[in-house]
Amino acid sequence: MSKTVLITGTSSGIGLATAKRFAAQGWNVVATQRNPDKDTELRHIANVMVTRLDVQDLASMGTAIEAGIQHFGRIDALVNNGGYGQYGLLEAVSHEQILAQFEVNVFGVMELTRAILPHFRRNKGGHVINVSSGAGMFTLPMISMYCASKFALEGFSEALSYELASQNIAVKLVIPHGGVTSTRFNARTAAGSANDKGLTDYDDFIANTDRAFAAMTSASNMNSDDVAKVIYAAATDGSDQLRYLVGDDARGFVKARREMTEDGYMAFMRGKFLAAA
Repeated sequence: MSKTVLITGTSSGIGLATAKRFAAQGWNVVATQRNPDKDTELRHIANVMVTRLDVQDLASMGTAIEAGIQHFGRIDALVNNGGYGQYGLLEAVSHEQILAQFEVNVFGVMELTRAILPHFRRNKGGHVINVSSGAGMFTLPMISMYCASKFALEGFSEALSYELASQNIAVKLVIPHGGVTSTRFNARTAAGSANDKGLTDYDDFIANTDRAFAAMTSASNMNSDDVAKVIYAAATDGSDQLRYLVGDDARGFVKARREMTEDGYMAFMRGKFLAAA
């Protein structure tokens, strides 16, 4: 009997690539989207069911899970992929934008995971795979809310992994870092950027940070399918590994975070974004 995975955020990017990869490997796929009527790529694949799920709508979670179980008989894995990055200085980010960042990247993941756990326990097993980010290991300026949400996701996932191991349910973190091409992530981030033209004290800092980000973006060489391959491996390798890093650490952020002293790490990171005195 084929296994079934439920994936959030499958309309584009990593979610879309992940849905296609699982389907190509013979899995049944519950591909969830906020606006499934707009789907043109997945609904024609025989073992894929496209249905609505909005991580800011609790009712839609239970409906999507039940639809997947009714259609395929059971669900064996959950991939919490849906998310976005709030860009902007903290002083420019509104209270509503802060709440939305955490509702999508953290609270939605928590609620959807909690909603599916009774089904996994009845099945005596399952996988919860959370798509994190390098920004959950190291931080970058101008995306403090995104970093905060991914640090929260990392802590939540690690703590949850101990609880669920007792139920034969694996928790995995897939951590893209170094930038991912072929997604709408950067476009959505730019579209929702928080700006306040009155905050002129930051002008020099923002200009310096924009140059650093431009250099990092131009060096990105990982695409959505590269991440999808690692997500699939995390669901199928049979290990109890928690973190799966995927990407090129050419910038040295991961190495710095893991190997440098605290003072050395902070000096290294500040040197990337703060102009020399």
